[in-house]
Amino acid sequence: MASMRDIKARIVATKKTAQITNAMYMVSASKLKKAERAMVSYRPMVKRLNHIIQGVLTDNELSHVLLETRPVKKTCYILISSDRGLAGPFNANLFRKFQAHIKESEINPETVMVAAIGQKAYSFAKRNQYQLINDRPIHVRDDIQFIDFKEITQKFIDLFLNETVDEIVVFYSHFINTLYQNVEAKKLLPITLEPTDELQKIRYDYEPNQGEIINHLLPMYVENTLYGFILEAKAGEHASRMTAMRSATDNAKDVIKKLELHYNRARQAAITIELTDIIGGANAVK
Repeated sequence: MASMRDIKARIVATKKTAQITNAMYMVSASKLKKAERAMVSYRPMVKRLNHIIQGVLTDNELSHVLLETRPVKKTCYILISSDRGLAGPFNANLFRKFQAHIKESEINPETVMVAAIGQKAYSFAKRNQYQLINDRPIHVRDDIQFIDFKEITQKFIDLFLNETVDEIVVFYSHFINTLYQNVEAKKLLPITLEPTDELQKIRYDYEPNQGEIINHLLPMYVENTLYGFILEAKAGEHASRMTAMRSATDNAKDVIKKLELHYNRARQAAITIELTDIIGGANAVK
């Protein structure tokens, strides 16, 4: 049985750990509110852009290379993870879903390229020896901005236009609520527009022309769609870390209760032994 000093030291250490995890829980809860507001306010933007593009394409029967499907010889997978750990199963679920997709689809690893957004995704790709597009991690800070990913998004578009890759698929954690985030795979290129309600029959005048407008709108749609996925993943990261830290704090409190019970028992046993020695000594004197 551990000594009272050892048990006391463990109690002190566990209390300090509980203070740290509780502080991290409160920080993540605060960051989650901000990330959730940004995510919710951004969703209508992508939806409206999707609606406008469908309206232009439907009225004029236009086509564009970013919309054209071709035989898939090489696929680029964008993995959106976190930069830091202590986020529960957030990153593990993402990597598990990606590897399951590769295995179930019987994809040749030589036909796969990976773009890692987040330090954890970069480390995962390096560890599993996937061909990386980026030679360094693309960090995802807490106060992410659209401009942070504009350059890398253009690189993805260029890879598709140059036929270096034939499709680009994004794996990210879709935020549903604080307790549940679902890993989803969405095709980024070629563009697959989401179904919308019946388009309003409104006649538009286009300046300079429909083709120029589509050439401008489609890259914008790719940029905004990817940024929306990153916002979803960031909210999911904070939610997962908040849940993990709350669970860690609760577990630490349970451990403290058990240790205090062991400490009290050890203390009572020590007192009993001391009393027994005193009584034994007194009887010996008599």
